[in-house]
Amino acid sequence: MPRYKTTEEVLRLANNRDQIRNMGIIAHVDHGKTTLSDSLLTASGLLSPTVAGEALALDYLKIEQERQFTYKAANISLYYEKKENNTEFLVNLIDTPGHIDFTGFVTRSLRAIDGAVVVVDAVEEVMVQTETVTRQALEQMVRPVLFINKVDRLIKELRLTPQKIEQKILRIIRDFNRLIDTYGPEEFKREWRVDPFKGSMAFGSAKDRWGVTLKIAQSEGLKFADIVSAYERNQPDELRSRFPVENAVLDMVTEHFPPPYVAQKYRVPKIWRGDLDSEVGKAMLNCDPSGPVVMCASHMRVDPQAGVVATGRLFSGTVYSGQEVYLINSRARGRAQQVGIYMGPHREVVGKLPAGNIPALLGLEGARAGETITTVPDIMPFESIRYVSEPVMTIAVEPKHPKDLPQLLDTMKRLSIEDPNLRVTINEQTGEYLLSGMGQLHLEVALTFIKEAGLEVVTAQPVVIYRESIKGASQPITVRSPNGHNRVAVMVEPLEEGVIRLIMDGKISEFMDNRERAKLLRDAGWSADEARNLWNISDGFNVFVDATKGVQRLEAVAGSMRIGFTEAMSEGVLAREPVRGIKVKLLDALVHEDPAHHGPGQIIPAIKRGIYAAMMLAGTVLLEPILRIDVRVPPDLVGVVTRVISSKRGKVTNIESKEHLVYIVGELPAAETFDLSEVLRSATGGRAFWDTSFLKFEAVPTSIVSDVIKEIRKRKGLPPEPPKLEEFLD
Repeated sequence: MPRYKTTEEVLRLANNRDQIRNMGIIAHVDHGKTTLSDSLLTASGLLSPTVAGEALALDYLKIEQERQFTYKAANISLYYEKKENNTEFLVNLIDTPGHIDFTGFVTRSLRAIDGAVVVVDAVEEVMVQTETVTRQALEQMVRPVLFINKVDRLIKELRLTPQKIEQKILRIIRDFNRLIDTYGPEEFKREWRVDPFKGSMAFGSAKDRWGVTLKIAQSEGLKFADIVSAYERNQPDELRSRFPVENAVLDMVTEHFPPPYVAQKYRVPKIWRGDLDSEVGKAMLNCDPSGPVVMCASHMRVDPQAGVVATGRLFSGTVYSGQEVYLINSRARGRAQQVGIYMGPHREVVGKLPAGNIPALLGLEGARAGETITTVPDIMPFESIRYVSEPVMTIAVEPKHPKDLPQLLDTMKRLSIEDPNLRVTINEQTGEYLLSGMGQLHLEVALTFIKEAGLEVVTAQPVVIYRESIKGASQPITVRSPNGHNRVAVMVEPLEEGVIRLIMDGKISEFMDNRERAKLLRDAGWSADEARNLWNISDGFNVFVDATKGVQRLEAVAGSMRIGFTEAMSEGVLAREPVRGIKVKLLDALVHEDPAHHGPGQIIPAIKRGIYAAMMLAGTVLLEPILRIDVRVPPDLVGVVTRVISSKRGKVTNIESKEHLVYIVGELPAAETFDLSEVLRSATGGRAFWDTSFLKFEAVPTSIVSDVIKEIRKRKGLPPEPPKLEEFLD
């Protein structure tokens, strides 16, 4: 029995491709995404109008309700009937987090949707995370429309006149269109610019549940003066009854967002590098429900009773319960035990779903976020999902009671499955269990989930994750295996920024066609031989290239060499921190003819020693994460804030006045931010509001780098001084 009566309408429309819209709501933190979602749920009869705007129904986790922010992306299928022409629509909605620490959920959600409602606070205007999520959407060929929220604040807090309100809204539209002009795909820039006269922009108050497009306002004779008057008379209910926000937003969505079969014609070539003229390629371009099943899993949930549930966009075919599928990225097979759809926290079992929808598949234990799920065993997987940030902080976790260790490991594993931006590792030197994330809040939320699982844990203070790299190219260096029967010659050099950008953008991956990848690398300046023989790409944008000629038995040890490369890149030579941005070349090798003498126990250590020695010859460097800080303060506190930033090894890059606030943009090392909240609140009397986001990696200043390395090594149980070159040579 379906939990929601609208499920029947949803399933009826799921087979009509013209009436499906896949959308998301994205925004800067606290700009009102989930509050707006409440009103959209009322339009489908899924939420009582009396609690809409306050229920935060898609913030269904306890921590989300308590802290009033979205942690995970939540999806729900809505039935909507457009009153203008009585047309029915199935709107698959994903509500996403706004805080930068959880932007990975936004990145994954964008793979599943075709359009995004970008919510902007009318007072704060376009903020840093607004720009980040809009840029991500445009890079994924997701069409944006604009909802300017919290117009009530302009009246009640800033007391603006109708003319000033109109000017502010026009400025927000101008700034938002500037983002589209900067980041939008060339072929759609003009079409996707928001235009009030075309109905691709709406404004209102999600909290008070009213909203209008210019078309609605003109047809009803609504003026800004009428809106101001309603609030001055303390009668916003008048606006709510005449102009429900859900009508404005869903009309905008159904009119401007394309149905799946239209969107996939231009989105599939962007996210899938396979042959578009093949059977699979044509099926995906046409969103063919009769074609082979091809689905990209964007979100994973671990149901305590049922196991892993993979949710994502079905690009072709029809998926049904009991169907056998291949997990291309995991190189495994599985069976979809159940097919369902998510309605917020609840999963409705539906049996089967055709292409263009967002099914939830139960039973695929090996699946992970970004997984390509298909009935074709050897297709090209989807482009890797690339994130705007990397884990920059880590915390050591251990159970208070040793008997809870197995449960702690299971819980941490579940968290890392549901949120791939959380990394779980074990420090072999100290035996600590390490949890790494995007920032302090990210780790704090993860610890809350661990405690909610009934576990008492002991934690250390969070620490920054540094990166190791090199200053220049090394000379070739040869090392022996531990038994002395094998030799490898390697060299390292910095990886070109252009290639790093291609990897970050997902344009180069290990899984893509070798000829296409080789062409991209040649265009980036690589020689033809190197471009043809790229072996590996590691997480830190490091590559392993086979530059050998005629080496005997190389194929027998290639797997071990790749493992050695991956291990060396995960723990560098200076302080066992991850390596970033280097190219490792295998120049020559002598492999013993007896397999007993060239096993992994010989080849892996040899490759690692060779890479470490080459890095030391090239000149190692320790990189620290630098955060961008955006602060909003009254004009009289500008000097106070700039002094705080300077005192933390930071610098101010821009100061701009808007209305009654000054917006300060700066940079500061992540290592200096642990007490930032206390210092800024104390210095400004609580009148400063700020956000931080990952910006870049930068070399640690020479004056402190030695002390930083010693501190990291001490924490990891290593000798205080890094090893010397001689320790890696024969």
